[in-house]
Amino acid sequence: MEFIGEVIGWFADPASWSGNDGVPARLGEHLVLSVVPLLLALVVGLPLGILVGHTGRGAAAVVNLANIGRAVPSLAILIIAFQLVLPPLVAAGLRREAAEVATGLAMLALAVPPLVTNSYVGIADVDRDLIEAGRGMGMSGAQVLRAVELPLAIPLILAGVRTAAVQVVATATLGAVVGTGGFGRYIVDGIAQRRHEEVFAGALLVALLSIATELLFGALQARAAPRGVRGGTRPEVDRVPEPAAI
Repeated sequence: MEFIGEVIGWFADPASWSGNDGVPARLGEHLVLSVVPLLLALVVGLPLGILVGHTGRGAAAVVNLANIGRAVPSLAILIIAFQLVLPPLVAAGLRREAAEVATGLAMLALAVPPLVTNSYVGIADVDRDLIEAGRGMGMSGAQVLRAVELPLAIPLILAGVRTAAVQVVATATLGAVVGTGGFGRYIVDGIAQRRHEEVFAGALLVALLSIATELLFGALQARAAPRGVRGGTRPEVDRVPEPAAI
């Protein structure tokens, strides 16, 4: 109970909510560390997965290559990237920027795999009968992709976006190890100074932000799915009745 009181006291302290080390400032830093690599991952991962799913070419190579980001621990990518990026930027007096770039690269490697995999699977799993029906109506490949495949793949694609977003928000905390800001700062500084209530507060803030991200993207996923696709259903193609036997 005493520890809970210390945590409540930390949150109740006005100093925890003001200045460069306050919760609002750290929240802004954490969002930048998360949103920038997520946007870059969307630009890279979604078109690649959609293209491979639509054409069916190079699927195994692309998906396996993208999944390297899952196989290598984010902390290892962060440290390696930091050591590679650090020397020239530190020489220019940009140590903090070096840490942010390294964190962004690690988060990019983490976010790309679910985006590529889900967009590929979402497009590739569209019923072939629906695609053939579109082609039979005279649609080009691009029109089939836009009017048939993408609307039906949207739920799975957005599920990949949600997974990537939550993973990035939660893991961006590691950036504090090499000197970035964000909520990870409370954990790293709290451990260094043995302020356990600050460590707990930082972990709680990261957890709450991750939950909020999950709820936000879950709501977007539910709203963005076409009406006929919501609830896991897909619209059926009207079939021309068979001619009656004479």
